[in-house]
Amino acid sequence: MSVLSILKWPDKRLATPCIPVAEGEDLATLIADMLDTMYDAPGRGLAGPQVGVLKRLFVMDVDWKTGPRNPLVMVNPEILWRSEDSQPGEEGCLSIPGVMTEVSRPTQVRLRWRDATGATQERDFDGFAARCIQHEYDHLDGRVTFDHLDEEARTAAEDRYRLHKDQDA
Repeated sequence: MSVLSILKWPDKRLATPCIPVAEGEDLATLIADMLDTMYDAPGRGLAGPQVGVLKRLFVMDVDWKTGPRNPLVMVNPEILWRSEDSQPGEEGCLSIPGVMTEVSRPTQVRLRWRDATGATQERDFDGFAARCIQHEYDHLDGRVTFDHLDEEARTAAEDRYRLHKDQDA
């Protein structure tokens, strides 16, 4: 398949809420390309808007860097429940390379989605998988990690990003 270009912040498409994927829409090529792109990046999750597709889908694989590949495809995901317990954690983003930000997120989520075959799935996730799901889900709502920070922390993170971006140019 193909490795797609990943949009970088502050591209306006990263701040745009996505539309649902139509029932029966053929996503096979897009899904394969998104997985190739995620593994090549190398990341653990990638949402449609990060590759310029403003539809509610993402791919993730939280296991592949320490074990065999175990990709999940989540089409029209819906978070049904989030735990009251939250935990801060460092997050990176393929659309904001070189900058880690501390984001507090619920430690568990229950998600309903359609998989690559169109079958409806529902499952509880915890730990890093729950964090990854919430991060990618944020992309579908037009949010990035910077949006979770207070004004002072956001300014500092944006400055680090601009510095990193200028050094890579």
